Amino acid sequence: MAVSMRDIATAAGVSVSTVSRALAGSPRVKPGTQAEIQRLAHDLGYVPSAIARGLATRRTYSLGVAVMDITDPFVAELVRAIDRAALDQGYSLILSHCGADPQRELAAIHLLRQRRADAIIVCDSLVSDSRLPLLEPAGVPIILVNRPSYRYSACTDNVQGARQAVDHLLALGHTRIAYVGWRHREEENRERQVAYEQALAAHGLDADPSLVVDGDGWPEGGRRGMRQLLTLSPMPTALFCFNDLTAIGAMAAAQDAGWRVPDDLSVVGFDDIHLAPHTHPPLTTLSQQKEELARLAVSLALSLIAGEEPPPAASLPAQLVVRSSTAHPRVDSDRRGGD
Repeated sequence: MAVSMRDIATAAGVSVSTVSRALAGSPRVKPGTQAEIQRLAHDLGYVPSAIARGLATRRTYSLGVAVMDITDPFVAELVRAIDRAALDQGYSLILSHCGADPQRELAAIHLLRQRRADAIIVCDSLVSDSRLPLLEPAGVPIILVNRPSYRYSACTDNVQGARQAVDHLLALGHTRIAYVGWRHREEENRERQVAYEQALAAHGLDADPSLVVDGDGWPEGGRRGMRQLLTLSPMPTALFCFNDLTAIGAMAAAQDAGWRVPDDLSVVGFDDIHLAPHTHPPLTTLSQQKEELARLAVSLALSLIAGEEPPPAASLPAQLVVRSSTAHPRVDSDRRGGD
């Protein structure tokens, strides 16, 4: 049988209201009495009622999390990190899977509001820039991940990360570097592509429009982008991809066509998903600090739940992880497609 506050009150020889105040840490209870009541609650195995707690505070102690696709490894790893960060603060998660549709994303946010989530974190928002203002009057705090133009956003520094990727390839000696993006993730893609172009310009190189192709954030999109690049002459010697899944697909398409990574083509991804060290060859990539990103998102949510206006959050730096998919470009004359 579950232990109640009345059981603790009987054991401590005090009233139920005193037990309630002591367990809430009220200064109205003497420190010694409070310590004794809390010890008894622990020893007796008392578990507070989440329903009663919610009635008292008008909170559900739950955070809604909306995701486009939970099978995306980066999103799955981020959601696990958010769950850990929320649990540390006494919150649980309500997960909503909305698919690659901005209208369904808005519907998922509405559903999470109906389920009385205290705040909502959207991990991979596809809502267009022009519709972001619709989120603010939603009646519940909404935090977006990696949407820096939104008022409450937990972000990785896309520009700093992409510059690292391209600078790494330039330092190896590559000058013909392609980019496979994802235009539907417009803000992240724009920042990464602009940083790609800035890095080239800083080395006196013009961005060749034919070297910028579109993927869809998944391996098949990376394959399509790579097949498009394979038609060029000369071919690029290096490739920067919007994310790791794109890079995995691009490497597969290049290898299917007889190109060796990194001997013929160097490849850099973005995210450092758990698969990245296990590709063939292991993928050089930019690591997003998922645990820190999750803690930042939860911290923003809790500040807003408490009615506090959080200070503008600084973007978290991405960290270059160099593995075996990048190397100096070949200089021998028999490189297919020229140089």
